[in-house]
Amino acid sequence: MMLLFWCSLFLLIYIYIGYPIVVWCLAELSHRPILKDSNYQPYVSILIAAYNEETDIADTINNKLALDYPKDKFEIIVVSDESSDKTDEIVSLIADKETEVNIRLFRQAPRKGKTSGLNMIVPEANGEIIVFSDANSIYDVKALKALVSNFADPGVGYVTGKMVYVNSSGALIGDGCSAYMKYENWLREHETQFASIVGVDGGIDAMRKNLYQALNPDQLPDFVQPLKVVEKGYRVVYEELAVLKEPALNNADNEYRMRVRVSLRALWALHDMKGLFNPLEHGLFSFQLISHKLLRYLAFIPQLLLLLCNLFLLGSGGFYLLFFLVQMLFFFLAWIGHGADDSKDKPAWLALPYYFTLLNVSSAHAAWRYLKGEKQVIWNPRLG
Repeated sequence: MMLLFWCSLFLLIYIYIGYPIVVWCLAELSHRPILKDSNYQPYVSILIAAYNEETDIADTINNKLALDYPKDKFEIIVVSDESSDKTDEIVSLIADKETEVNIRLFRQAPRKGKTSGLNMIVPEANGEIIVFSDANSIYDVKALKALVSNFADPGVGYVTGKMVYVNSSGALIGDGCSAYMKYENWLREHETQFASIVGVDGGIDAMRKNLYQALNPDQLPDFVQPLKVVEKGYRVVYEELAVLKEPALNNADNEYRMRVRVSLRALWALHDMKGLFNPLEHGLFSFQLISHKLLRYLAFIPQLLLLLCNLFLLGSGGFYLLFFLVQMLFFFLAWIGHGADDSKDKPAWLALPYYFTLLNVSSAHAAWRYLKGEKQVIWNPRLG
């Protein structure tokens, strides 16, 4: 029992602290520069999958029209996933206006989800580079140019930008989400310096069109496509100058549902791409994928084992009693954070135990659904 306690503790420390230290060391020891060229400006297709996005779609399209990139060198393609609001009408009105940028609307019916929608419109894209934007993604004006500059390097196949969550509501869940994203961006920045990154953000991604593979409707495109790019021998990299700002979900229930959905689809993606776990064939990337993704999604297991073992070891010395009290305090703070999420005067440091616990509970929920064979293809935007 004591051995299991210490193994669980060290594994948790490795997942959240040890792996970032290893990544930092590898970045310092083995730097692989990217041959960027800001003058590299191929034709680009910006793809937007939308379902009932009447409140955001106009702002998103206008944001893309204002990007600092030659207007005759990009197009915007929207696929409406059988939207029942005014999404289609709004896109059509903008497309009918005189503009240097070609805007096209496709409608997917019946509703099949984002992945099927992208499978539909990618063959229609004229761009050498395809960019994936969410229907509420607002890019920095320089974002597209920054993304595309990486493709001047023939070894780069996929690029993701810098997601920044804006927590204007002041909700504690938003603080946790924002902090977690900063942690992820730090990891991606350093992984890029020596190899490929493991995780990307679907709201500001780009890839070479000739590397795109049609996916099954249940597969998570912004997880599986980058893995397929790595499988083909290309790099997946992070571009910190391609900034995307999105409002953080300010409701704990919505954030929880979103995390369960993403974790479930990620677990199925890891299942589908399990060949990448072979270090004899994929070397360092296998280590990254296991450490950054597989162990992260399964971190609830050593966390639960640590608590159970600690209970059995309470009579084995003062350290175990003290450690148990620390664990109880951590979960108590998480519980307080959940209760104070909508409060404007809560201390921001509650976000750490609160969001950490939410992530692991949602991963456990997703793992249970995965073991039952459940899959999720469609969902309602901004509701998780």
